[in-house]
Amino acid sequence: MPITLNGSGTVTGVSVGGLPDGIVDTDMIAANAVTAAKATGSAKGITMMDQWRLTTQISLSSGAGDLTSNWERNDHSSFSGIGSAMTESSGLFSFPVTGIYLIMVEFVFVSSGATYQGFSIRATQDNGSNYSNIGQSYGGSKSNSGSEYDSVVAITTFDVTDVSTHKFKIQYEVNTAVSIDGNSTTQRSGFTIIRLGDT
Repeated sequence: MPITLNGSGTVTGVSVGGLPDGIVDTDMIAANAVTAAKATGSAKGITMMDQWRLTTQISLSSGAGDLTSNWERNDHSSFSGIGSAMTESSGLFSFPVTGIYLIMVEFVFVSSGATYQGFSIRATQDNGSNYSNIGQSYGGSKSNSGSEYDSVVAITTFDVTDVSTHKFKIQYEVNTAVSIDGNSTTQRSGFTIIRLGDT
């Protein structure tokens, strides 16, 4: 089909991909024609955000261990995630799509004596054969009577290149009997995760 310059100022006969590179720049594209599907990297904006929490107070004895139960996705009426949600199996969290993720974990510990308490964000890149700490935080309580609350926070990133093998879990560590203060209606002990961009 021949290329025709019409009297109305339009051009017909140009096939898709028929213009050489550099003919059309961003200033020539209508703002409402730019979509996330055409963007790359951080230009897409936030395409995934999710939030999980522990639903009840969990009593711990001295030592370390994985938090394998009492997890739920935030189900409050005020919460609305972005994109696909994380999935969880016995405390092991899987990602919906590849990407670079920001992981922000906060636990509230309750103790009644001088102690330390904390947690580690444990990541696997081989579907659980090996784990390494990618985030860690500790706090302490000083009183010897009554209940004392201690908020412990860790923030890290995780480059997820394969959703079938890249996962994480959270492991507590305490030196005496304490509790993690969970709640099923309020975000108290849990994490928020945001996909920052493409891997």
